[in-house]
Amino acid sequence: MLKIGEFSRIVGVPVKTLRYYDEIGLFKSDYIDEQTGYRFYSFEQLPRLNRLLALKDLGLSLSQIDQMLKEDLSADQLRDMFLVKQAELEDLARDIRERIARVEARLSLIEMEDKMSDYEVVIKTVEPVLVASSQDAIPDYETIGPVMGRLYNRVVAHIVKHKGQFAGPGITVWHENLKAEASLPIKKAISEGDDVTVHELPGDHMACLVHHGGFEGFPQAYQAGVQWIEANGYEITGPSREVYLQFRPDGEPKDYVTEIQFPVAKV
Repeated sequence: MLKIGEFSRIVGVPVKTLRYYDEIGLFKSDYIDEQTGYRFYSFEQLPRLNRLLALKDLGLSLSQIDQMLKEDLSADQLRDMFLVKQAELEDLARDIRERIARVEARLSLIEMEDKMSDYEVVIKTVEPVLVASSQDAIPDYETIGPVMGRLYNRVVAHIVKHKGQFAGPGITVWHENLKAEASLPIKKAISEGDDVTVHELPGDHMACLVHHGGFEGFPQAYQAGVQWIEANGYEITGPSREVYLQFRPDGEPKDYVTEIQFPVAKV
């Protein structure tokens, strides 16, 4: 018989771990001295402990190991348990590979710009939203402000006219050829007309970044977003969006907060 300390040194398992396995009934000591409370182990227990350690090394939980050691499981049951664990490990490996790729992409961007980007890009699912919207082509970049002001004023007037209920910040959707769609979320559908349509802005898988400050800083924000998307193995799959989280026409541009969204998919 071996005291727990001696057994621990032989099997390479910490005393604390052996005590815990004993307490939960996973690997009981062979004998406990009633007077001293000392735990004693025997060499005959080594095959069970080695199997326990081998299963633990495969990533099985202690409850799964306990089930496998206590019950006479069939080959099909054992196969199913290992297939589930294999799938879990493959998912974990894929997640680690993707995380390594993101780290490599970040390093590449730092090397290109010689500094950390001012923007952090995150991937998230954007839910669909009911909007009233109006769209028009922008003749050139200098006229973006006046045209967008006219479009949003048109949508606001239409929602008020038809007693609609506003349900969130404005969203500009940028279609091809500099065609802009000024959208305002509403709680329920209202009548269309006056060059205003009512429809559901579809949800999507988006790469998103937040820009603090005036609209003149948008080109740098868009550039940062596109660089991140390309560096991380995504491609843009549809129109980008600007969600004006904090904006007042009479407010200070430095206080504006805008989320820029790109619908993306893995290449």
